[in-house]
Amino acid sequence: MQAAPIHGLLILDKPAGLTSHDVVALARRATNERSIGHLGTLDPMATGVLPLLIGKWTRLASFFSTAEKLYTGTIRFGFSTDTFDAEGERMSEPEPLTRSLEELRALAEKFRGEIDQMPPVFSAKKIDGVPAYKLARQGKPVALKTSRITIHNFTLDALDGDTAEFSIHVSSGGYVRSVAHELGQLAGCGAHLSSLRRVQAGPFTLQQACTRDQLIDAVNHGNVRDLLLHPRTILPEFPAVAADESSLTKLRNGQAANLPEYSQSRMVKVFRGQTELAAICRRVAGTLFQPHLNLV
Repeated sequence: MQAAPIHGLLILDKPAGLTSHDVVALARRATNERSIGHLGTLDPMATGVLPLLIGKWTRLASFFSTAEKLYTGTIRFGFSTDTFDAEGERMSEPEPLTRSLEELRALAEKFRGEIDQMPPVFSAKKIDGVPAYKLARQGKPVALKTSRITIHNFTLDALDGDTAEFSIHVSSGGYVRSVAHELGQLAGCGAHLSSLRRVQAGPFTLQQACTRDQLIDAVNHGNVRDLLLHPRTILPEFPAVAADESSLTKLRNGQAANLPEYSQSRMVKVFRGQTELAAICRRVAGTLFQPHLNLV
């Protein structure tokens, strides 16, 4: 008998050395589900929170498009690289770091708030539909534009020789590699990102994440579903509403339905029973809700 399809959200603690695409491929093999997408690319050298939407839940991706990110990591001062991280080629001759931790902290303050950031040339930003990194690898000119981002917090926690430990809270679309590179320019000696760990992506944290080994073990024991986040914890800003079959039939057919009114929220999550997410609905008037997204 063919296994029932899996729909849900899995948080993986991405190991170093894998691309985000590699992780999606791993999850596809583990779940036997082709429709899987990640919420926010992590570079191969980076580790940490990588949320994966599986099955019909991939249609929820738009609700997470503006998710902010929290990272920890290290910045090595002394030279810059073409990728702005440790995997790139050195672009400048080594120069000693002459700044103290307090001086570097003062420079880091310049990044706080709304800034116009230039993405790395080796990035997934697209130019006429082509990822910038592909053009860069071919030696072609890469004309990127700055992006308006917000850095809520950027703290240098310690300095050991030429390497600083940091934590950063950045809006969607922000590149920590660019922050490291630009900080090195301000310090006058160049710098690059030497390690990076995502500790939170939107509402999702490392405490909710499973490791690659745990995922493989779950596959071997046939309990991958146990690793998925409980459906009612998804999109906590939307109240959860249980609907009867009559209302669910209307919603599936694109019709508005009267639902129990638990709050004055404009949007609600509609469930069949306790765990099957059936739809995301938008309030029309009173207790009347129109389906915004059907998942059943």
